[in-house]
Amino acid sequence: MQKLFVISHVVLFLVGLVTVNPALSAEKLSGTECLAPAGAGGGWDFTCRVPAAQLMQKLDLINGSMKVVNMSGSGGGKAFAYVVTTRNDDENLIVAASAATATRLAQQVYGDYKADDVRWVGALGMDYGVIVVSKDSPYKTLDDLLTKLKDDPKKAPIVGASSKGGWDHLKALMIAKEAGIKNLRSINYIPFDNGGKALLEVVAGRAAAFTGDASEIIGQLQAGEVKVLAVLADQRIPALGDAKTAKEQGYDVVGGNWRAFYAPAGISDKAYEVWVANVKAVAMSPEWTELRKKNGLAEFTSFGKDFDAFVRKQIANVAEISKELGIIK
Repeated sequence: MQKLFVISHVVLFLVGLVTVNPALSAEKLSGTECLAPAGAGGGWDFTCRVPAAQLMQKLDLINGSMKVVNMSGSGGGKAFAYVVTTRNDDENLIVAASAATATRLAQQVYGDYKADDVRWVGALGMDYGVIVVSKDSPYKTLDDLLTKLKDDPKKAPIVGASSKGGWDHLKALMIAKEAGIKNLRSINYIPFDNGGKALLEVVAGRAAAFTGDASEIIGQLQAGEVKVLAVLADQRIPALGDAKTAKEQGYDVVGGNWRAFYAPAGISDKAYEVWVANVKAVAMSPEWTELRKKNGLAEFTSFGKDFDAFVRKQIANVAEISKELGIIK
């Protein structure tokens, strides 16, 4: 049975799904801000800086430029709590989100905060998981790494940007389980507050492998600093060259990390509709299509109420998977 972390179908929206108040649309939002719940260099940072700040201004969807603020801590929990408690009615704010956000909500990493505490705006790409080693790594194949994890896991630390039990950790555990490793708790996973920092540990030779997403490793891959042992997708990703999928190598694991946004729960319906329309406009633009492909993201779109339903279903699915792996009770 295939281990799917996401619903991988693309939801197509033809016409009429988003109705934007004409006055609010004409005025456009000013003084906008995108909050990235991690440090610079990771997937959330990319989501704020490229499809939000860069393209919303370029496509004339907002007035002026968009401010990007990084707020790392608790695997996105610090930013989530900040939005709920301090910025709950700020109509000029959006926040980068991903499957990692849903994972932490499913596992109650954010404490008592729930999906209801924010408004889910929309998704505009799927960032498939990767297992990466340094260019000089002794692990030439995924089999090599998994053999080491079976024989001496403590000496093969795996790094990622999620907290223990989080999205990046889950991807590594799913592959380990597929490889027949019984004691999943033996996997030596070390969390960092963003993918950039975690990947540097691999490049520097201080960690055996990195578990993250395709968009996080493009720069180092093009610079020849890392090698992709496996892509957790159904098909190869052109931006990653000849990197093989885990499925090609006999490990039936697919892990996709959607890239998306949420907004504060207390904003007006009009402001929410404007944000939904803005994210949809970016997602459908040729500029984003080019950048999405260049950065290793696959096509995936979902907006407004449909995206809200999608997130809630994923939270339920991840909770079930986490129980199966013994991460939560």
